[in-house]
Amino acid sequence: MNHTPTGVGIGLRKGFHTPLLEADRHVDFLEIVPENYVGRGGRDRAQLFACAERWPVLAHGVSVSLGGPDPLDRTYLAGLKQLLDALGVPFYTDHLCFTSLGGMQSHELLPLPETDEAVRHVAGRIRQVAELLERPVAVENIAQYAVMPGATLGREAFVTAVCEEADCGLLLDVNNVYVNARNSGTEPLADLLALPLHRTVQMHVAGHEVQHGRVLDTHGAPVSGPVVELARLALARIGRPVPVLLERDTNLPPVEQVLDEANALRTSLFRAQRGAA
Repeated sequence: MNHTPTGVGIGLRKGFHTPLLEADRHVDFLEIVPENYVGRGGRDRAQLFACAERWPVLAHGVSVSLGGPDPLDRTYLAGLKQLLDALGVPFYTDHLCFTSLGGMQSHELLPLPETDEAVRHVAGRIRQVAELLERPVAVENIAQYAVMPGATLGREAFVTAVCEEADCGLLLDVNNVYVNARNSGTEPLADLLALPLHRTVQMHVAGHEVQHGRVLDTHGAPVSGPVVELARLALARIGRPVPVLLERDTNLPPVEQVLDEANALRTSLFRAQRGAA
């Protein structure tokens, strides 16, 4: 299994394989959505492995439904383990949410009820996934546009309780912290500091958009200044290097522009790390 990369990486989105392999550009690491490759062959998979020969690869899942009521899909998880093993991925990340119910996949990151019962449920499933994949699992704090009925814990307290109960890592999505704070009228820095930052194994940063008075985590715009500043503060508080992913998924520009944005982000965040050292 490979070591965890550092620096600023980009997502290996559809159409990026060939231009990345042909470009003479610096890339710290790539992150994949493994659902695009598990159980599939073809050119994209072959090019993924060609990319993995040049750059470290991390994997961020979207459909395991860590908090859901349905049984875990062990067939999919077996295929996922094979892919992660072949790529040398050191840990696996997914969202602290549920995505499926009654065998139906919503393809949405749906919030969990923030209760002690939900903490125990999802923590047990995280431990199962880690055992099946034979590697650590980290969970992402999601952009949350609603609170499920019956909540007895706040957003950040729920994330903290799950990470502690499961003894798992945190994939700190800084943009989600900012989006949630803006939409709920709380202070982004206070919300950030309420998360279990000592468990952070990776960070995500992304762009957002305002639509009809709501801030949406679209991954379709450059990272805003306030989010970059929040990421700087997060790295200073974490106190050690962690891989930072620049997320771009909609309004996707050419890979050269994404790499330019990653370079700018790298300069800002590494300067912050040097200053905090």
